[in-house]
Amino acid sequence: MFVKPLGADAELRPLEPWQAEEFFAHMERGREFIGQHIGFADAAKDLESARKLLQGYAEKAANDTGRIFGIWLDDKLVGGVLFRVMDIPQGRAEVGCWLEPSATGKGLITRASKVLIDWAIRERGVHRVEWLVSSANAPSIAVARRLGMSRDGVLRSYFLYRGVRQDLEVWSVLAPEWES
Repeated sequence: MFVKPLGADAELRPLEPWQAEEFFAHMERGREFIGQHIGFADAAKDLESARKLLQGYAEKAANDTGRIFGIWLDDKLVGGVLFRVMDIPQGRAEVGCWLEPSATGKGLITRASKVLIDWAIRERGVHRVEWLVSSANAPSIAVARRLGMSRDGVLRSYFLYRGVRQDLEVWSVLAPEWES
């Protein structure tokens, strides 16, 4: 899809199965932090499962139903953003993100998410972009706010994560709101 600069020392680029070793090393560095709210930490528990996760997104990209991108800071993979779901016929996509602790507080997720949302709306004709987040994940909620998203509501006790029931907040931005 693209390689986009996210500032002088960071860039956004596709994350491919051949990068599984780098992705797994990144997960190892940030596993505890990332795993507080993001299932990738549990899904990429070894090199084989990391490769399988990336292969799943390669298949989604081939089918135009999802995509995954890494964020490189000083040429080191430190996080990423993705379209967990893309339903082009319905004009809907769900954006997600993760970041290892060494890269927090630099605005990388906000900048990378803006690139994805802009591409989805302007290039692919997506009408609604969603951000689904545990109510306990305050940093991710802050990103949704910075992106100009509206909180649509809370699905109480919606999912079980690591044995604990979580509320799920639904945030979104519509194409006309993004364009303005």
